[in-house]
Amino acid sequence: MAAQINPSILSADFSRLAEEARAVEGADWLHVDVMDNHFVPNLTLGVPVVEALSRATDIPLDCHLMIEDADRWAPQYVEAGAGSVTFHAEAAAAPVRTAREIRAKGARASMALKPATPIEPYEDLLPELDMLLIMTVEPGFGGQAFLDIMLPKIRRTRELISKHGLEMWLQVDGGVSASTIERCAEAGADVFVAGSAVYGTDDPAAAVRMLRSQATEATATAAWACNH
Repeated sequence: MAAQINPSILSADFSRLAEEARAVEGADWLHVDVMDNHFVPNLTLGVPVVEALSRATDIPLDCHLMIEDADRWAPQYVEAGAGSVTFHAEAAAAPVRTAREIRAKGARASMALKPATPIEPYEDLLPELDMLLIMTVEPGFGGQAFLDIMLPKIRRTRELISKHGLEMWLQVDGGVSASTIERCAEAGADVFVAGSAVYGTDDPAAAVRMLRSQATEATATAAWACNH
């Protein structure tokens, strides 16, 4: 399974979003954090900016909704141009219905879990999803330090995915960098959101290539990938 790098525009220059999207040419997806200042203590962007971004780049958009009432809003982000939409388990009253609506509109459906939310209660929902996102920091702000205590949760999630024979992706978001990505890959992640580790460098596109190379090498020797 190929490692994918999704640069997070939360760490980009918001006054130059189109240029910043072009700066990560070669990225697998562009990660777009949507925050409403209710579910998380920060306010970012919404549907109009996603629509504009979808016109400004050929990189598919991976929208991470850190918002209340995710059931209502998630389908609108597909209509705005997102190729993948992630809603939080903690904010969805009807996660199966929401995932099915996202898929029906033509996008990949993904569910995110905050650090304190266990994966086990959601095991039966996994077949309804194309990706699961394990937050490796508390959602709401970029630039936070990676939480090593999330590594066992990543491993357990990968084990559940394998148990059910699913081809779903396992994404990690928060503190992913050159010093942490290999541990995430070894634990079972194959999609990596990187903010400052990409946009905080002089050459974001080169940073994407380096991170993908690190993750690919770590995956090649990971037990979960060898058994897949």
